[in-house]
Amino acid sequence: MKRYPIVVLNQGKEAALKRFHPWLFSGAIQRTIGTCLPGDVVEIFSFNREYIATGHYQGGSIAVKLFSFQQREIDYEFWKEKIGAAYRLRTTLGLTNSDYTNAYRLVFTEGDGLPGLIIDWYNGVAVIQTHSPGMHMIKPMLTDILKEIYGERLKAVYDKSSETMLSAPTPNPSPSRGRGEGEGAVGEQRPAPSAQLQAPSAIKNDYLFGSSQGGLISETGHPFNVDWEKGQKTGFFLDQRSNRMFAQFYAKDRKVLNAFCYSGAFSVYALKGGATRVHSVDSSKQAIEWTEENITLNGFGREFHQPFVADVKKFLVQPGEMYDMIILDPPAFAKHHNITHNALQAYIHINASAMNRLNPGSIMMTFSCSQAISREMFRSAVQTAALESGRTIRILHHLSQGPDHPVSIYHPEGEYLKGLILEVS
Repeated sequence: MKRYPIVVLNQGKEAALKRFHPWLFSGAIQRTIGTCLPGDVVEIFSFNREYIATGHYQGGSIAVKLFSFQQREIDYEFWKEKIGAAYRLRTTLGLTNSDYTNAYRLVFTEGDGLPGLIIDWYNGVAVIQTHSPGMHMIKPMLTDILKEIYGERLKAVYDKSSETMLSAPTPNPSPSRGRGEGEGAVGEQRPAPSAQLQAPSAIKNDYLFGSSQGGLISETGHPFNVDWEKGQKTGFFLDQRSNRMFAQFYAKDRKVLNAFCYSGAFSVYALKGGATRVHSVDSSKQAIEWTEENITLNGFGREFHQPFVADVKKFLVQPGEMYDMIILDPPAFAKHHNITHNALQAYIHINASAMNRLNPGSIMMTFSCSQAISREMFRSAVQTAALESGRTIRILHHLSQGPDHPVSIYHPEGEYLKGLILEVS
């Protein structure tokens, strides 16, 4: 079997990894044996020379992201097995052979045992986002695997990693020790493939296979135009699919505000559910244009829908119409733990403002997609907002991301999307 550089743990630091947590933090490392650069496949051994796991070396605080807890060759067949398992789960969910819903997340990082990798499927186009040097370096192999799995159904593979790789570690040699006399080393030095990694600023979004200029998808029977080249993330927020169905259910005979509407998916679902009128608000003119396209695509005109290019925070506090249902799906207010306080204040402010724009007996759907904000922290922020508003509020549902964004039971951090459906009296 091919031999990889070795990461040796400090004594007693293997417990979390033996519970299959996929992150190894730098403070747990005693030393490395062989050259370890960002992107390298490395094997993790305990202080007592016991094999623990295999992963991609990162550098930084999360030093290694682990993708295998069995010692084996990390080759094309390994990655094919991993992506094949992810595909089979989506088949179990009824997603891979459906015209009713033909857009879904194929690979969700740690949830599929592939940390640092996202692949979304848009009716024949696979959009890849890499969040680590190791995954970024194997994109050609991933493309070949997608061709093998999907066959003629695959029309294009688009790499949209330029933004996600900006914060990824760059190849800098790490402190290492060679296979020296008396060390009892179990690895060997070798040239590191990560030396071939482009500087993050040089990474450009591009097609790895085929080409397309955006396309039409179906989500639960509703058509949407998706622009994966210009849109946020991979082009469409697939994680909210099941939550949008709640919006469709509760919208009947209600006047609805969709705040932070992006491309209008919640607005479409609300109208399909029988909303009397929907207002869509986003600060991006482009987002509002996409929203209007999708509203028209689904058969609704201006008599049912009105868009606003506006800052949502200002829109909510200005004098204006009252609503029977408000959907709050803001961007992540906290991408790092060191700014959680400011983020929580923002969640409190925006939720309180929304509550004050609701008629008695209304429905409010509110979300946080900040991984740094726990479910308990978010609920506490919404509770504080309720106290500020002085309204009587009851929780009807706790929400999370859809099942094509699975959460490993060993990696609770993967549950990044938190949501509540509230009744506001």
